[in-house]
Amino acid sequence: MLENFRHFKAGPDPLGRVWQVDLLWIQNAIAIRHSDAIDVKFLLSSGDTVLERVVSLRHPDLLQLSREAGRPLTDPWCMSLAAQHLVRMVETGEDFEKPLVTVRMEELREYALEGAPK
Repeated sequence: MLENFRHFKAGPDPLGRVWQVDLLWIQNAIAIRHSDAIDVKFLLSSGDTVLERVVSLRHPDLLQLSREAGRPLTDPWCMSLAAQHLVRMVETGEDFEKPLVTVRMEELREYALEGAPK
């Protein structure tokens, strides 16, 4: 589990780069793209390369996971779940080229079990 999901390092990626990651914002996606989701945007930098990535968490999945886990649905929890997914993206290279990625429910469950903060 990440101790600080607002400012952290991720990697190495498949090319051996380590990325500095900073949380930019969390927003209800209905306002920006008419989607029933929570979007979490990160800025990644490694050397001269700077990237923006948005991790989208489907709201119905978050509500179900919140009920299953018996915990409130909070901004810090969403940010932590998104940060954990971003770390996986960096380390595996899976979906890393995409500027917007939606996390699958199975992955959300896995991150929640890894101990995202309450």
